[in-house]
Formats: sequence, C-alpha cells, structure tokens
Amino acid sequence: MTVPSLPLNNGTSIPQIGLGTWPLNDKDVERTIVTATELGYRHVDTAAKYGNEAGVGAGVRASGIPREEFFVTTKLDGTYQGDDRAVAGLDGSLKRLGLDYVDLLLIHWPLPARDQYVSTWKTFERLLAAGKARAIGVSNFKPAHLERLRTEADVVPAVNQIQLNPRVPRTEHREYDATHGIVTESWSPLGAGNDLLASPVLARIGAQYGKTSGQVVLRWHVEHGLVAIPKSATHARLAENLDVFDFALSPDDVLAIDALSVGAAPGVDSDRTGH
Repeated sequence: MTVPSLPLNNGTSIPQIGLGTWPLNDKDVERTIVTATELGYRHVDTAAKYGNEAGVGAGVRASGIPREEFFVTTKLDGTYQGDDRAVAGLDGSLKRLGLDYVDLLLIHWPLPARDQYVSTWKTFERLLAAGKARAIGVSNFKPAHLERLRTEADVVPAVNQIQLNPRVPRTEHREYDATHGIVTESWSPLGAGNDLLASPVLARIGAQYGKTSGQVVLRWHVEHGLVAIPKSATHARLAENLDVFDFALSPDDVLAIDALSVGAAPGVDSDRTGH
C-alpha cells in the first residue's frame, strides 16, 4: 500500500494517513511502528508530552525502512514556549528520537493566556532555517491564533493539527487553513469518546462499498483534503485504517456524513485548555 501525499506550502509533502501514537509507551510504539510500516505506513505522529519519542525512533530504525522514506512529526508543549526554549526542546526530542531532523515540528497548544506562541513560532522559524525541521506548523490553533502568526511572523504554518471528525467538523478552521495554504490535519479522526462510529448513516454507506464505518469516516477525511492520524496498535485495525484508497464517496455520501455534525466537543477549547 502506497499512501497518497498532500503538498505542503514549503514544497515538501505529507502522507494523507498517518499513525497516531498517543498513549502508547516506548515498547508498544516500537512494535506498532514495525507492524505499521509492513502495511505501508510511513507517517508517524508523536510529541514530547507523549513520553514515547525514544520508542518512535527505535521503531523507525527497527523497521529497516530508510529514514528519508519516513515522515516524522513531533510537538513541543508549553514547557518549551517563550524565549528560545524551543531550541533545547527540539534538541531533546531529536536526541530521544535518534534523528538529525523531524519532518514536521508543531507547537502543541497555543496557550494564548501566556501570550508566548508568537515568540515561540519565531524560534521555530529559526529551527526550520537550520534544517532541524523540514516543515513547521501548529496544533490546536484557532483562526484568531493563526491570524496573529500571519501578521506578526514570516513563515505561514504548513500544518494545523486539530481535533476533527464528522461530529466535530471545525468548518471555520478548515476554511481559514485552506484560504492561507495551511494543510489541516485531524487528530481523533474517528471520533474517540463520542458515538460517531455507531451511526447508522455510516453503516449504511459502508455497506454500499464493503467498508466499515471507520473506513467510511477516514475516506470522508480524504475526500475533504485532510490528513488523518488514527491511533491503533493492532494489526487488523492498522490494516483497516489504511485500506481507504480503493473507493470514493459520492457527493451525497459526503453530505450525509457532513450532517452528522454536533459542533465542537467541550473540553478542547484551545483558548482555555492545553498543555
């Protein structure tokens, strides 16, 4: 299986389906990455806060796949916001990963009450110029946060990784990102914590294509030009999550899935939460 990639605004590209690694520990994530690469995964998402970067790096090496074929993302949390803390933050991540660079470096949360994400972003710009990250972006940023970066900094984020699924579609965020050349990446793409996959609408659509409800949802992400990073540690589910490129939803299917929206889930408002 070869996963299609989407172009980023700096000339690099990102595989459209990746492997989410929270909350796997070092041992489990190493084993999962080896299994995932055998199935065709090349995109792995981690974070300093996850505590599994060493396992991610070990999995990359154990896979036997050349480093340049991987797309590795990590994120720096609030510990590394302000001054030049992101420099030491990324150095620590690279040491744990055992890598010379990451393909994508993200600010994990904006933490606007601290008012340090713009200065942190300017440090990210320097890390990009130094080659320690091939692309830089953000996570859990709202349009207002992104607009500050657009007006006060030089580099437009390549990616905005946000909670996004048919129940929580983040339409305003997606529209802003698309307007400014930012790829939207979905965490919790299958709606963990809500009843999304139990929807009879998804079951009905899946039956038409011989696909599961989860595969229909991941195809919905693909149809909308999103990147998705579902989380799994089992061979069967890893294979299922990747098997979404041999069918296409009809426009009516997409509209029916769009109609499953219930708005933003409570507890993930990045003006008031984060780490």
